[in-house]
Amino acid sequence: MKIQQYIWQNNKDWFPSLNENNSLEKAQIVFIFGGREALENNNGIASLKENFPHATLIGCSTAGEIYKTNVYDQSIVATAIFLEKTQVVHHSVNIGEFGDSYEAGLKLIQKFDKEQLKHIFVLSDGLQVNGSELVAGMSNALPEHIHLTGGLAGDGANFKKTLVINQDGHPQEDIVVAIGFYGNNLEVSFGSFGGWDSFGIERLITKSKDNVLYELDNMPALELYKSFLGEKSKDLPVSALLFPLSLRTEVGQPPVVRTILAINEEDQSMTFAGNLPQGSSVRLMKANMDRLIEGATIAAQCCNPSKAEDESLALLISCVGRKLVLKQLVEEEIDAVQEVLGQNTQITGFYSYGEICPFSSELLSCELHNQTMTITYFTEK
Repeated sequence: MKIQQYIWQNNKDWFPSLNENNSLEKAQIVFIFGGREALENNNGIASLKENFPHATLIGCSTAGEIYKTNVYDQSIVATAIFLEKTQVVHHSVNIGEFGDSYEAGLKLIQKFDKEQLKHIFVLSDGLQVNGSELVAGMSNALPEHIHLTGGLAGDGANFKKTLVINQDGHPQEDIVVAIGFYGNNLEVSFGSFGGWDSFGIERLITKSKDNVLYELDNMPALELYKSFLGEKSKDLPVSALLFPLSLRTEVGQPPVVRTILAINEEDQSMTFAGNLPQGSSVRLMKANMDRLIEGATIAAQCCNPSKAEDESLALLISCVGRKLVLKQLVEEEIDAVQEVLGQNTQITGFYSYGEICPFSSELLSCELHNQTMTITYFTEK
């Protein structure tokens, strides 16, 4: 595996220069993560296509871009990958062409030949999708031994429009893209961890439909949630990122975190990135800076990083809520990952509206997460 990384800021062209620093002309993949406005107003992707003519371009808009151990806003970061012994295949679907997110996920994965398939990495529109249903559809189309990681595109703290780069290299709404890795020489591991603390009493979801929450303990959900937030309720839905919900659907199963995408004052409902099944229980969560950074360390440790001297790649997808909480300390969670994975690991990624990953190497069922640091770690033997 060989890796080269580039960044585009303020429309000043790529750094380092593509023309002077491109020894990976035969790269098969270029990961591209950028601020939504930067992607919409940028011609830098065209130069990537020109300099990496054999590469599949895959990427999305973000709530912050990760370039090495730095975090940027409204930049574009590109990571070119040459895999010596691994094949890659790219497929996509338009969410609007299907009845629901489950069907879209199912049909996307059904496009892949499963023979010698090692891993699938997926990126989705972050607003026009039910992330839980998308993951369920994708998971049900995969054999148990093939795992899935990825995330939902972001749009800063705006929640207006998200973009995913299509097969022609153009940013587009309403699509889900996936890349399949084939062969026995690629080793893929993953880790996901939050670090948020639950507080307050556990409340019962008494009315919901898919990812829309209507009532908690028979009270209007938004009204009750606003009573928790106090003065911060005037800044909804952004302020809700600071106080996500811990969701428990079954006794004995680890809880998942759900964060708000939108609110409806008329019916006092709240729309989340993933499902909140009626009859489940939720608790409010709050941030502890040290625990969030420790969570990034734990996610990296779950990857069981290789001690070899060969290059490896870590794709980091962390939640926009973590970035808003950590503020100027946000790069500390990236530093924590680098410390665990080592200096031979190149890091890229983005801040998202949702993370897709199994709970752990022991609990391999894939889930949509919110407010986690999720890492996909690639090495080639």
